[in-house]
Amino acid sequence: MFQTFEVTARPEQGPPRLAALRAVLVAEGLDGFFVPRADAHQGEYVAAHDERLAWLTGFTGSAGFCIALKDVAGVFIDGRYRTQVKSQVAADYTPVPWPDVKPGAWLREQLPQGGVVGFDPWLHTAGQLETLRKDLDGSGIDMRPVANLVDRIWEDQPTPPMEPARVHPLEFAGESHESKRQRLGKALAKARHRSAVITLPDSVCWLLNIRGADIPRNPIAQGFAVLTDTGLVHLFMASEKLEDVRDHLGPEVTVHAPEHLVNFVSGLEGPVRLDKGSVPVAIADAAGTATVWGDEPCALPKARKNEAEIAGSAAAHLRDGAAVVELLAWLDDQASGTLTETQVVTKLEAQRRNDNALQDISFETIAGTGPHGAIMHYRVTEETDATLEDGHLIVLDSGGQYLDGTTDITRTIAIGTPPEEAAQAFTRVLQGMIGMSRLRWPAGLAGRDIEAIGRLPLWLAGQDFDHGLGHGVGAYLSVHEGPQRLSRISHVPIEPGMILSNEPGYYREGAFGIRIENLVVAQEAQPLEGGDDHRAMLDWRTLTFAPIDRRLVVSGMLTPAERDWLNSYHAEVAEKIGPRLSPAAKTWLDTATAPI
Repeated sequence: MFQTFEVTARPEQGPPRLAALRAVLVAEGLDGFFVPRADAHQGEYVAAHDERLAWLTGFTGSAGFCIALKDVAGVFIDGRYRTQVKSQVAADYTPVPWPDVKPGAWLREQLPQGGVVGFDPWLHTAGQLETLRKDLDGSGIDMRPVANLVDRIWEDQPTPPMEPARVHPLEFAGESHESKRQRLGKALAKARHRSAVITLPDSVCWLLNIRGADIPRNPIAQGFAVLTDTGLVHLFMASEKLEDVRDHLGPEVTVHAPEHLVNFVSGLEGPVRLDKGSVPVAIADAAGTATVWGDEPCALPKARKNEAEIAGSAAAHLRDGAAVVELLAWLDDQASGTLTETQVVTKLEAQRRNDNALQDISFETIAGTGPHGAIMHYRVTEETDATLEDGHLIVLDSGGQYLDGTTDITRTIAIGTPPEEAAQAFTRVLQGMIGMSRLRWPAGLAGRDIEAIGRLPLWLAGQDFDHGLGHGVGAYLSVHEGPQRLSRISHVPIEPGMILSNEPGYYREGAFGIRIENLVVAQEAQPLEGGDDHRAMLDWRTLTFAPIDRRLVVSGMLTPAERDWLNSYHAEVAEKIGPRLSPAAKTWLDTATAPI
């Protein structure tokens, strides 16, 4: 199996590690040290070598950081993890609600007399440090770059990943890397920028049409790149990773050892474009006065999927949908109280593995039943494995990494007879998902301008959820991809070809959780009779096809338009997925997609 269920961090391991870190603080004359969940590439996902936050604190979420001082250690977590962190960290750590409480304000309160806080300049972006220093201005608190202190005490730290890179076929990429390099190089030249430093591994892999296996669940090879205004690329990646792709890269991609990056950047003639949100402080310091701040050149081109990438994603979703339906049919045939969460995860992965194009799952499958469903990013282990009982809901959030696309789907399923309160909340979540699915909007609007559509039914009931409505998704790349998001903090306009998730939810701590998620791709909307001829509009094409549990739908709460959408969607699920199923699953699907 790709997924395992072992316990990877325990709360009791944190206090002695924190004590060891504090001893180093004293020896170095520091008052604190900043421990982010980050690596030198500044992507969302990190290798085992870089899981410093989890190793130190026990917290395994995908975002957050710890500021360890001599007498207090704050673990900063956002709304997705405020339930999870309670069970993962010892009392020696203090959970801090972030970004409600910003690190600068917290440090001012904890160090009223000032002090020196160390940080690893490879693990913080230039933008993060700029904001923090601005917030600390006049406090007497100094942020000092130091060699990583956690690495000094982590005796059995895993080695950095060194998996081989491989060629991503043109039939799936849809554009050669020569074409991409020249296109982006011309954009740099037009902006009068001589070069740009690219640190995000998914951007490097997209640009060069390569993939790798350095990060679990994400087909990326870790490395850095410098793109020039002539379309040439300097690739900083361990040579042993590149044996199978050297001919593919060709003479216009020059390979360097990663340790030569700083010296290379320091010798570049400006202007050198750096993205303040993704370039580590160490690289920004090396570029110095040659720096010009700007967007990372691959971010938007990568987000705007071409026809081949969209076609591949659509095809992957149909096969993935069949695997999910086989699982749902099997699950419905089991008696309440006879299955556990790990059995559901194992069965779903087995269904996906019937597809030879599957390379990995796209993230650790979330299978949370009962109270576990309220933990938004719950990971089942041998110790937490719970039984699916009558009256429970189970949140099943999963996906696959296929050669032609990346999938991410969530379904919430009733086990036995669901509580009426849960069914009402489920229906509101469904209404929000339908509202976003049906949306048409003027071109140029960003995620922040439209994401409230998916929350409105919950808001009207005095309810909400503490995660974004949707994230970008890569084309056989990272399942979380920027810069596009359906979020109140996203300023990036949604453009045709962008793939995003549409996933409203609701979570009642200690009771149940609900989330429904489809992936959608933005496209130009067809004009409507009576509409403004001059106004360009966009809408969504749905990529995900699997039934939504009608047992949890309070049909009287739906408007006629919402009911029509659900019935039409289910008819399309039956048409597209039905022929791909076993006879038993096909029979089950016919019932599950019947009109309401």
